[in-house]
Amino acid sequence: MSLTQELASWMSPKRLDLGNPPKVGDSAPGTNLLEFPRADERPAVVVFLRHCGCPFAEKSLRVLREAAPANPGVAFIAVSHSSASHTKKWLSEVGGPGGGDDANPVEVVVDEGRDVYARWGLGASSFLHVLGPSTLSSVFKLAREEGIANRPTESGSRWQTSGAWAVDGRGSVTWGGPAQTASEIPNVEEALSSLR
Repeated sequence: MSLTQELASWMSPKRLDLGNPPKVGDSAPGTNLLEFPRADERPAVVVFLRHCGCPFAEKSLRVLREAAPANPGVAFIAVSHSSASHTKKWLSEVGGPGGGDDANPVEVVVDEGRDVYARWGLGASSFLHVLGPSTLSSVFKLAREEGIANRPTESGSRWQTSGAWAVDGRGSVTWGGPAQTASEIPNVEEALSSLR
């Protein structure tokens, strides 16, 4: 990681044409990288991460990884907009996607061009979304209470909005939306309840 890469993560990302964030009852936006309904017809919890290196992205992945083994009938998907190589490196640093011989690992989708993010209505966020007092307080709390701190940011944008949705086996959204602040961690229990 270089200082140039770290500084680049603070630059505004390329503006994209955004779709509307899907609401409950809408069909989930499908793309080549993230198709709905799924071929295996499983419902899914989909989390669009902030940049790899962000403590809130790491916490979000942990939440998915912890829920996945207890819910093998549900696909857990994390979408990253960092590069494939940086996403792979970051995953190895934060404990990987989980899984094992009989577990349900988190599926990781790399969307470096942010096209999938755009289809789901997730663009660049505001200054207060990223650097507001409550978000900054949450950064320190996460480091102090759970040992999750900022890691090097080799690619991706700190301004990218995250979000989380639940999608049933027919491809309909049952829960979710864009994150209201950078510190928002998906409530996976609510997502799973919406699929029952």
